[in-house]
Amino acid sequence: MKHLRQNYSQNELIEGQIPNSPFTLFQNWFNDAINSKIIEPNAMILSTITNQSPDSRIVLLKDLRDEEFVFYTNYNSNKGLQLIENPKCTLVFPWIELERQVIIRGIAHKVNSQESDDYFKSRPKSSQIGAWASQQSSPITSRQSLDEQLADMENRFKSEPLTRPSHWGGFAIKPMQIEFWQGRPNRLHDRFLFEYSQQTWEIIRLQP
Repeated sequence: MKHLRQNYSQNELIEGQIPNSPFTLFQNWFNDAINSKIIEPNAMILSTITNQSPDSRIVLLKDLRDEEFVFYTNYNSNKGLQLIENPKCTLVFPWIELERQVIIRGIAHKVNSQESDDYFKSRPKSSQIGAWASQQSSPITSRQSLDEQLADMENRFKSEPLTRPSHWGGFAIKPMQIEFWQGRPNRLHDRFLFEYSQQTWEIIRLQP
């Protein structure tokens, strides 16, 4: 592993190139990620805090609105329960192919029921049924048992309306800090921190 080394030289992030809003810069970088054809450009690492230890997993960004980052999950899952208990969290977009990283530190809250309903309706029917079939994060004896739970739900919704389960919905992350990292040669990377203070965003260059 010690010999693995990559010199980053694709791009730069200079003071004069940075918009005043971190959301403008994020949207520009997100568009670059989409146009680069990397797999799952909306994949982000969500880190939460429990009484025992930090916890992390990959989730998918589904919306950026009202200056909040939105994803959907089972509220009874580990991440759902952890965010309800302690809404402080971190998101990381690891766009390695572009030699870029974005770190978002903020506070989570549930989106309203109508927003969750609207997104649920937009999902493929198989995904809708899957939200009912899986008791996310709970132990299960086998794959066969999971398949049986799915079959039970498929049969159920042949005759019943397929609506959003109350235990499933969205979380929105309100950022307090957004850090942009651009790889540069010789490990002298460009790092800029947007920090929200007194109703405005302060921009700070950090040493790599």
